[in-house]
Amino acid sequence: MIYGNQWPIYAKQWDEMQILPNRLNEVNKVAHRLFASKIRYAAVEQATTVPWYMIAAIHERESGQDWKASLAQGDRWDRVSIHVPAGRGPFASWEAAAIDALHIDGLTLVKDWRLEKSLFYWEKYNGTGYFAHNLPSPYNWGATTIQKPGKYTGDGKWSFNTTDTQVGCAAILKALMAIDSTIQIVRET
Repeated sequence: MIYGNQWPIYAKQWDEMQILPNRLNEVNKVAHRLFASKIRYAAVEQATTVPWYMIAAIHERESGQDWKASLAQGDRWDRVSIHVPAGRGPFASWEAAAIDALHIDGLTLVKDWRLEKSLFYWEKYNGTGYFAHNLPSPYNWGATTIQKPGKYTGDGKWSFNTTDTQVGCAAILKALMAIDSTIQIVRET
């Protein structure tokens, strides 16, 4: 995937996206749960410049907001990680592990967080393998009308017939924006 080539596609998907009606309550519960921890995510934002809502959505996707699990891949942060990225840690806290994870994936170098970049970096964070299958990443689009069947069921293990059941980052962002008016997303012009 070439940096930025997906941005117009992400913008179009965002504009067309609807949270699936049968998933709306679930998405709202996730968003409210994440919003309740905004102060904790904001502390990591202060250390990294990565917006708190980016961190919160990654935390949900990687571990269902488990504070004992690393933001990098869901392994325990107080032990050396075994999943990709393997060999990280142990860390002194969830926050230290989160800062490390965001740094590894280059999110700490991003200068502005417009909508298209946010969607790009969420997908990049998880891996761009869905692009190779010509599918929108469920990491972004889970629980929305954009999501299609197909899922990596493990590191490098693909299934055409599996549908990701987790709430995607775009659905989380949309629900968080309805809760928190301070989230101001700029669009690419």
